Amino acid sequence: MSTIALVGNPNCGKTTIFNALTGTNQHVGNWPGVTVEKKEGKCRFENELYQVIDLPGTYSLGAYSEDEVVARDFILKGNPDVVINVVDATNIERNLYLTVQLLEMGVKVVIALNMMDEAEDKGIKIDTKALSQKLQVPIISTVASKNKGIDALIKQAIDVIKSEEAKSKKIPYGHEIDKEIEKLKHLLNQSNLNVEYPIDWIALKLLENDSYMVETIKKASVDIIENVKRSIDNLTNSLGIDPEIAIVDKRYEFIERSIKNSIKKPDSQVQTTSDKIDNILTHKWFGLPIFALIMFVIYQLTFLIGEDIFGEMVA
Repeated sequence: MSTIALVGNPNCGKTTIFNALTGTNQHVGNWPGVTVEKKEGKCRFENELYQVIDLPGTYSLGAYSEDEVVARDFILKGNPDVVINVVDATNIERNLYLTVQLLEMGVKVVIALNMMDEAEDKGIKIDTKALSQKLQVPIISTVASKNKGIDALIKQAIDVIKSEEAKSKKIPYGHEIDKEIEKLKHLLNQSNLNVEYPIDWIALKLLENDSYMVETIKKASVDIIENVKRSIDNLTNSLGIDPEIAIVDKRYEFIERSIKNSIKKPDSQVQTTSDKIDNILTHKWFGLPIFALIMFVIYQLTFLIGEDIFGEMVA
């Protein structure tokens, strides 16, 4: 049975998509060794059954929280056949940071561009075809709350499962960083380490001084870690900043280039009905009188009307 993993930022509609795919055919437990909730279910499409795993909501795939470690380890060690990356269309720049990290891992990815109705309400226009070409990842527009695009999403995910093996996306980090990555890749390949991760990705994480990856490699080879320290020092001197910060900056530069001609936002943000109500209720001059009026109405409903009802009941 093929496995589909769902990953995305908190509040992107990921669990709504999980529910739409699996219905009542799901199970909730905990991941081994941690208190992080584990959701898994089954999805049937064209007489085939697929396992669906709803990974914890996370903004990145670092090693700074249990949620990040659980999501990262399952993607790299659990060998899902495809990863559906759920992206909030109203906040696409921030959400795509996670997407870039998935591409670095070299896993098969399909983007579910969710909450498209809310994006349209805010006047945000997204050219999904152009964005897909830039990222080299298939993109399906969805409105999970209304069950729109779910069939197209699962069909696309299955097509990707059946496609050729995925390759890690080459993110341009700049000459200095690329050079140090190649050095570390050469050392890692020569050492014949028995690791479960892609070599390109290991080299990148070592330059980011990822604590989990550093400890993992240190157990196998102290010499490599010494070379990592030299590489980090070289980059710090040549770039003038910590390599981890430089790599983060390069990811965001890649995101900006990818969305440059793919997304158009209104010059002035289109206000939803909720926004307009908020503006009135939090107005500098009108907010307090409106609050007093609401409290007065609540008082009247609670005591005066309630007292009349109670009087009738007693009578």
